[in-house]
Amino acid sequence: MQLLLIRHALPVPSRVSEGRADPALADEGHVQAARLPDALAPYRIRRIFSSPQRRALETAAPLAVKRDLPVEQIDDLAEYDYDLDHYIPFHEARELAPAAFERIRAGLLPDFVDEAAFRTRVCRGIDRIVDECAHEDTVAVVAHGGVVNILLQDILGLARPLEFPVEYTSVTRVLFSRNGARRVASINETGHVQDLLRI
Repeated sequence: MQLLLIRHALPVPSRVSEGRADPALADEGHVQAARLPDALAPYRIRRIFSSPQRRALETAAPLAVKRDLPVEQIDDLAEYDYDLDHYIPFHEARELAPAAFERIRAGLLPDFVDEAAFRTRVCRGIDRIVDECAHEDTVAVVAHGGVVNILLQDILGLARPLEFPVEYTSVTRVLFSRNGARRVASINETGHVQDLLRI
């Protein structure tokens, strides 16, 4: 099975308490998401899964319309900030949350995150997808930077959970064999949104 793991597109900041860190996409994020169908045109995608968070669901929407497939939500693919009442994009965190910003830059999760519990949850969600899909399927999964990284850490045996700077709307490909082996085929493919990235 081939997993196309897509980070959500750029969301709006959500600094006001709304009960949960669940912002919509920014206008620029909608432009990024609109490029996914063409970027993924070479792949015969059989199913589309998403985190339950709005920024992921809105990123998945153009692909779902183009492929005429439903978006299947999996709660276990939510980001580590899911229970917070605000969202701060990483590019604004240097000023608004400097301690968390420095930890993330060092490859570490923010100190409020239970790393082991987060890894267990994410891997459970991915295992569910693998179990539900046919071996020959290619599936798209729209999630979050932390989700992508924690899966890569688990597969590659990395010391730090946030090793890769996974960009908005990037694609990371992971292959799953019949015997349970997992292999990372690519990380952070961004050619389709290169001109829209905040570098």
